[in-house]
Amino acid sequence: MTESSSTKLLNGDACRRTLNGKNASKNGYVKNHCLFQQSQKYRRSGEKKQNATHNPSLYKKPFVESFEETPLLVAVLTYMGYGILTVFGYLRDFLRHWNIEKCHVAQERDEQKDFVPLYQDFENFYTRNLYMRIRDNWNRPICSVPGAKMDLAERVTHNYNWTFEHTGKVVKDVINMGSYNYLGFAENTGTCADAAIEVTQKYGVGVGSTRCEMGNLDIHEELEELVATFLGVESSMAFGMGFATNSMNIPALTGKLILQVIVIDHVCMRAHKIKSCRKMEANSCFLPQGCLILSDELNHASLVLGARLSGSTIRVFKHNNMQSLEKLLRDAIVHGQPRTHRPWKKILIVVEGIYSMEGSIIRLPEVIALKKRYKAYLYLDEAHSIGALGPSGKGVVDYFGLDPKDVDIMMGTFTKSFGAAGGYIGGKKELIDYLRSHSHSAVYATSMPPPVAQQIITSMKIIMGEDGTTLGTCQKSTSADRLRQLSENTNYFRRRLREMGFIIYGNDDSPVVPLMLYMPAKIGAFGREMLKRNIGTVVVGFPATPIIESRARFCVSAAHTREMLDTALEAISEVGDLLQLKYSRRERPLPSLGWMSEESLLQD
Repeated sequence: MTESSSTKLLNGDACRRTLNGKNASKNGYVKNHCLFQQSQKYRRSGEKKQNATHNPSLYKKPFVESFEETPLLVAVLTYMGYGILTVFGYLRDFLRHWNIEKCHVAQERDEQKDFVPLYQDFENFYTRNLYMRIRDNWNRPICSVPGAKMDLAERVTHNYNWTFEHTGKVVKDVINMGSYNYLGFAENTGTCADAAIEVTQKYGVGVGSTRCEMGNLDIHEELEELVATFLGVESSMAFGMGFATNSMNIPALTGKLILQVIVIDHVCMRAHKIKSCRKMEANSCFLPQGCLILSDELNHASLVLGARLSGSTIRVFKHNNMQSLEKLLRDAIVHGQPRTHRPWKKILIVVEGIYSMEGSIIRLPEVIALKKRYKAYLYLDEAHSIGALGPSGKGVVDYFGLDPKDVDIMMGTFTKSFGAAGGYIGGKKELIDYLRSHSHSAVYATSMPPPVAQQIITSMKIIMGEDGTTLGTCQKSTSADRLRQLSENTNYFRRRLREMGFIIYGNDDSPVVPLMLYMPAKIGAFGREMLKRNIGTVVVGFPATPIIESRARFCVSAAHTREMLDTALEAISEVGDLLQLKYSRRERPLPSLGWMSEESLLQD
């Protein structure tokens, strides 16, 4: 579905990533995308001129994203590192084959050698020989609330990360820089926790049924009404799992029609069941066969899975590149469906609000303009942006000051900013009514647990300012204070990392901060060294990222104090010097010019 990030267009045809990080003019230049161009006297000498957008008047404030080129030497050394690991991997597989080295990999039994293999040996090559060497950086057991600080259960391995043993010791007060706790609602005391406890005593923990049977509680309906009000849409529907919200609802919207028959009696006549099927097919198809999905190349796996399960035709456009999207839209309108060339019945554009690996924000005003121009539909995944962006915390739509009605399908999760679990879909009432009876997540999945629903309700009311109280855990702060604190922490953390000389990806307002590591050996080394300094981080490598773009991903929270951030930054700088991670060639940034009005920026 996606192509390598080393060749993808990021900010238009005039600004390209070239193979191996090599730049056409000078390697190591910085690629920024800024909607409003500042005058020449403010432009840093080491930056390329940014590519202009379709219509700058669509934006009400500067839109700045930075993706610095991979230095050529770093790219070469990264490929060499993977090459060396591959050679040693084949050598170790040879030793395992002859029982010289003990093999921990799942294998077929001798009596099953002639069967179709359950385990693809070659496909697990990366897992055996690369991932296992640094596996200790993932799945670390947490034994406390994953708030601004957390406690980790210590573990050791005696067989090179194949298995782990717990020592019984606990690593206390680890600064948590990896959880999606954007607004600091991951807590076990305070308003949200007290409300969840009260609901647990009233309803219990589980429901034990689906929404369409005996699992529809009044608290679920209250939640959905509140979500619709918060988003500014007609109606909404809540689901118990965020991943399934995408993967199970996209097929219901764009896929081949799946007939759902409720059989009341096992001895019903077959003719009666067929008649019911035909009646449902005639009246319940929201988006029939012949649909086209246009998907951003960096969309989340849940969106990719949902698009594939739908059976619709899928075409991928360059990440956040409006020229690429418009070209696909034009081709779809001109050429129609393959072979028949009939017009597409529906065209669905699928994008995210904040991309969790790049830290970039969707250029939503331009996407909506293209969607209206070519009569397409828009599916917006706000998993990371809802609660974390916008003056009111209402996501990327609020961030750009747009009308929620311009987005046909608004999706988001409660797992990040709300400190809970599950997801939602919001839109027109006809859309939600259709999903209630045709979405697999609605028909077959167990209802959301009442304490989880109450956690969402309480935290959402706090964000909306409807609780009438202040929060006891996060420095006695109001909802506006949390949103402001998150924005200040994000800008401060990003600015300090750039000043230190690290290569940072993404938008200046994104709380997801990727720090580039590149080389495979530095993935594990960075995570281990940070934990030694009591900082919990997330490191990411291939295949979750392009092979030469391994990174550490920090998630900034409103619960982080300035002292916590300074402690983390000091440790990051120390480890960066130790591992030589300060690759940036950009000049030291000038003092901030502050926000400028649209008119003055356009005049400059």
